[in-house]
Amino acid sequence: MRSVLLTTASAALVLMIGLVYAQQAAPAAKAMALFNGKDFAGWKKFVDPKAKADPDKIFTIRDGIIIVDGSVNGYLITEKEYGDYVLTLEWRWGEKVYRGRNSGVFVHVSGPDQIWPKGVEAQLMAGHAGDFWLVGNFKLKVDSKRQDPKIARHYFRLKDDVEKPLGEWNRYEITCDGPTIRLVINGQLVNEGTDAEATKGKILLQSEGAEIHFRNIFLTPLK
Repeated sequence: MRSVLLTTASAALVLMIGLVYAQQAAPAAKAMALFNGKDFAGWKKFVDPKAKADPDKIFTIRDGIIIVDGSVNGYLITEKEYGDYVLTLEWRWGEKVYRGRNSGVFVHVSGPDQIWPKGVEAQLMAGHAGDFWLVGNFKLKVDSKRQDPKIARHYFRLKDDVEKPLGEWNRYEITCDGPTIRLVINGQLVNEGTDAEATKGKILLQSEGAEIHFRNIFLTPLK
């Protein structure tokens, strides 16, 4: 009887050690750069056709930083679709202001190029970074208490005073985990939505009213 118990215990110990080893041996998900700091490989430029502007003048690169002019509506959009990831990037405002400091990061973008395509906007507007805008009738469940009474597709962030002074770099962390989307700015959770109607799509950076800069754009797969 004692021999049987020892054998069972030994087997359990071996199994436990094997599980621990497997966890330690499993490689961590590796972040991949969506912007190489040199050119727009992997991205496409689009500006409002009505503006008759040159996209190459609206979106430029300087010292490893994407400079978005902001004078016309448009965007950079990834060529590929992504799902189940953590997107991190940094942004800061430039000096030029045309219609107010406004921009955004879209996820789960689908459909034709237009102003604006269907998706979820993680807001970057100065003083409102972290708000949700559901563009193109995108379905996402967000706390109804934070819904804008004037604009049904707009949901306010959980807390204010999360942005750094104008000109300083801010950090966005956008987690798209299945049907859940979570926004973190400078280490603080600012918004969350569930039951997203789509769980993958393209990623978009806006040009909308003011000069804005982007850098260190990385995507880490969750699965």
